[in-house]
Amino acid sequence: MTDPRNDSSSVRPLRSDLAAKWCIVVLISVVLVGPSTCAAKTRHLRWEVDYKYWSPDCVEGAVMSINGQFPGPIIRAVVGDTISVELTNKLATEGVVIHWHGIRQLGTPWADGTASISQCPINPGEIFTYRFKVDKAGTYFYHGHYGMQRSAGLYGSLIVQAGEGEKEPFHYDGEFNLLLSDWWHKSSHEQELGLSSVPFRWIGEPQSLLINGRGQYNCSLAASYRNSTSTAQCQFRGREQCAPFILPVLPNKTYRLRLASSTALASLNLAIGGHKMVVVEADGNFVQPFAVDDLDIYSGESYSVLITTDQDPRQNYWIAVGVRGRPPNTSQALTVLNYRPNSASKLPASPPPTTPLWNDYNHSKSFSTKILALAGSPRPPATHDRRIFLLNTQSKFSGQTKWSINNISLSLPPTPYLGALKYNLHGAFEARSPPESFPADYDVMHQPANPNTTVGSGIYTLALNTTVDIILQNANTLSANTSEIHPWHLHGHDFWVLGYGEGKFTAEDDDKRLNLKNPPLRNTAVIFPYGWTALRFVADNPGAWAFHCHIEPHLHMGMGVVLAVGADAVGKMKIPSEALTCGLTAKMMAANNGGHS
Repeated sequence: MTDPRNDSSSVRPLRSDLAAKWCIVVLISVVLVGPSTCAAKTRHLRWEVDYKYWSPDCVEGAVMSINGQFPGPIIRAVVGDTISVELTNKLATEGVVIHWHGIRQLGTPWADGTASISQCPINPGEIFTYRFKVDKAGTYFYHGHYGMQRSAGLYGSLIVQAGEGEKEPFHYDGEFNLLLSDWWHKSSHEQELGLSSVPFRWIGEPQSLLINGRGQYNCSLAASYRNSTSTAQCQFRGREQCAPFILPVLPNKTYRLRLASSTALASLNLAIGGHKMVVVEADGNFVQPFAVDDLDIYSGESYSVLITTDQDPRQNYWIAVGVRGRPPNTSQALTVLNYRPNSASKLPASPPPTTPLWNDYNHSKSFSTKILALAGSPRPPATHDRRIFLLNTQSKFSGQTKWSINNISLSLPPTPYLGALKYNLHGAFEARSPPESFPADYDVMHQPANPNTTVGSGIYTLALNTTVDIILQNANTLSANTSEIHPWHLHGHDFWVLGYGEGKFTAEDDDKRLNLKNPPLRNTAVIFPYGWTALRFVADNPGAWAFHCHIEPHLHMGMGVVLAVGADAVGKMKIPSEALTCGLTAKMMAANNGGHS
């Protein structure tokens, strides 16, 4: 077998069955399992970002590609490695940045890849080098973090293997990597325009769901089970870009499925016909193993699950991905778990697993509350130094529909926050800090009495090494009887998920319900409709860090905040000047003749 530490990709296509009814590309990523025998190294990558015509779901359109690939290249590294990505922006009219989702960027906050927060956008024709260390094994991914470029397809997988002498607390014979996403036939620019238009114009639900960048629109792999003359069976011969990746397995083996969701909008549910899944990792952290029939995965989350191929070896089995949390106007994504030596094109004998009802939130909560830290994992501090309440509401500003946090819709400034902190630039962003709570009499169960909001660029300043609680509070939107799911992602840190609850959080009643014994460490956590989620983290990583809803339209409409951690320490950092050559920092560096400082 090939050592994955020397393999730049986790997928290797096999020859399709030429006699099949449809042509299918088979995915194989069985990799060596065991401790590393390699010393830490620097992995040099050269990337060019550009638009390319592609057919992710058999309908051609423009996608954002890296080195002509969609999704972007898979990065495989080992704990302790340094990743160096020399990125050239080949886009004609747009800036670009790449965020390395789940990588904490310890000591390298300028490499986090957040436009207007950690760096300036990389302008057309410019080159920028990201250089950072990966410090923890796990399943991660990367994606664009400028405008709505994730919606345009700028994403890929990042897998970090255990380092030398490290051993993961589970065994498997091989692994597969599944990156899940959603796809529209209208461009991200049209979607972006509609979100800011007056009146609001929504382009609608995605046309398809993608597995490793491949999906099917207006046809079904499982058409024979639909009993519908309007749903055609897919024909893939000569259409490799949208032919499903098939997972080839051998009977009576254990496989690790690495799952990550880079969706722009959709919350998802994944199930494998006839097979239990044992959850063992969440967002790069080991969890107490537990078995499920299906798994909810929200935008920004990642998991590892183990499956055992103990079913009838004469059959193949469906892998199904469906929409949760929104009316399911997008068809399931389907592919096949192919028991070898069966033909890859042999249809499973049973229909695909059925996605739970989109609004069965009890099902979702049951899954989320089962995720607990593995014994021996870091435990949270017993108390907090500071507690911030963040009320998630929908609102109006100058006729535009916005999302707001404590009645402020985030508006990013032209000068990156990190540069403003580094050089103590007054006037680079709003001096007044945002509110740390919301009115005690706010009714989270009904539409806001006053739907108007303000926009702002203020930040929450956190003292270094303090323990911070954040209580995410969900509420009703502008529409009656409506509250949406929001997956929140924190940059630069992991947090402990202390608990979930219904209605409005009250310390008197709910503090006693928080889990301080074995809460899971995550970098993304969901708040359910009309509910709250309690998080705790130690602000131990100096920098300017985004904390936001990972649903792309929601962030674009203002649903986020910025946390400044250890501002004095940031001032002493050596930050590459090319990260900050815009706004007030550009003027200041020009006056001082630029360079590193």
